[in-house]
Amino acid sequence: MAEKGTWDTVLATLTAAADAEGLIDWSVSVDSTIARAHQHATNITRHTGGWIELQESA
Repeated sequence: MAEKGTWDTVLATLTAAADAEGLIDWSVSVDSTIARAHQHATNITRHTGGWIELQESA
């Protein structure tokens, strides 16, 4: 089992070496796209309250 911080040290060492050789472009790209399924794309049956027959008291 690796000691705590082993992979952090490996990553830091490799990143420093690659940066020293100019192999890393430090530009950042952030994508905040949200993909949602349409409400009818699921197989869940939902009671919508439609088509209710009104019952009159006798």
